[in-house]
Amino acid sequence: MNKTIGFVKRNLLEMSRDGLSYIFCVAFPVVMMIIMTLVNQGIPKEGVTIFRIDNLAGGVLIFGQTFVMLFTALQVATDRGNSFLIRLYASPMKSRDFTNGYIFPMILVAILQALITNTAAFIISLIVGTKISILGLILSVFTALPSAVLFISIGLIFGTLFNEKAAPGICSVIISLSSFVGGIWFDAESVKGVLHTICLCLPFLYCTRMVRSTITLDFGWEAFFLPMIIVVLSAVVLVFLAILLFRRKMKADLG
Repeated sequence: MNKTIGFVKRNLLEMSRDGLSYIFCVAFPVVMMIIMTLVNQGIPKEGVTIFRIDNLAGGVLIFGQTFVMLFTALQVATDRGNSFLIRLYASPMKSRDFTNGYIFPMILVAILQALITNTAAFIISLIVGTKISILGLILSVFTALPSAVLFISIGLIFGTLFNEKAAPGICSVIISLSSFVGGIWFDAESVKGVLHTICLCLPFLYCTRMVRSTITLDFGWEAFFLPMIIVVLSAVVLVFLAILLFRRKMKADLG
């Protein structure tokens, strides 16, 4: 346990030294929320609610987690690229110490990001005069944890499989995909046909549904519990896959 804690502290320190982590993991989601709120002010009030702050807050929270995924992939890929991990392989640390050491600090970053995003959402709601539930915002910080683990696991997988030059490009594909089919910037529920089927087959839409329903305190089966089950199961599968791939990569590097 002490080995994991030491590695967690090291990774948190590395994140704190990287100025881009503050921009993309903290500032950028808040800026996007402000911009989309301004867009909402300029469109008809009836019919389009996706950019209304009570809906927008949940989408931006999930959007921010995609950048936590990006920095997870970068951290792992960079450590592999500069032989830092290979040197640590000679220590008594096991593969689970490494994976936990990457996952836990990123969960803390995701929680901090959610707190900042939701605080900004509440302030914006006061400015624009749109009612938003404080209890829903608080609860969403916790209900968003499964989706955070999901994205962090994807980042760990990409960081394990690709180098520091390729990993960001692959992550940008997932960022774009999750934004598009996750219903963050458009109403995926109103889309029909093949695109809607794709949205339902991937976990990203359920991440957005889950957080949005929490903020609006809608805890129905289809709005919250079904998406929560799907996201939790997806996160568990991706965590095990990330651990398996990291363990195999570790053995290959040592062999």
